[in-house]
Amino acid sequence: MIETAFTPWASLSGGILIGVAATLLMLVLGRVMGATGVLAGLVQPSSGQDFAWRAALLAGMVTGPTVVWLITGQMPAVQVPVSTVALVIGGLIVGIGVTFGSGCTSGHGVCGMARLSPRSIVATLTFMAATFATVFVVRHVIAG
Repeated sequence: MIETAFTPWASLSGGILIGVAATLLMLVLGRVMGATGVLAGLVQPSSGQDFAWRAALLAGMVTGPTVVWLITGQMPAVQVPVSTVALVIGGLIVGIGVTFGSGCTSGHGVCGMARLSPRSIVATLTFMAATFATVFVVRHVIAG
């Protein structure tokens, strides 16, 4: 059975950092911090300034584990209990969902919910229900 470690302080710290980053991005640039939207705009930026903030945000996301390593002396433990093929298939499914859902979990769940967006509330409820169902099927139906 796969267990998920409960890490309240790390989770609280991460949540605070995400909330502060999302709030600052909205206050300073008037932009919503949805990861896939940020990445899509990096691929096709509307201006040099648009590219710069997107690149800085994504660089921060990618270098986060290095910062943890510099502070704690060890890299964060990451375990991926599925095959590369499963990761690719999952990534494609997420990409399709992001396209049809007009945004990703970070955009809808963090920023959209904070703005009380009805579309984001429905999207968040939908992906949470799908997550619960998927975990149940994988852990209790397929594995068990």
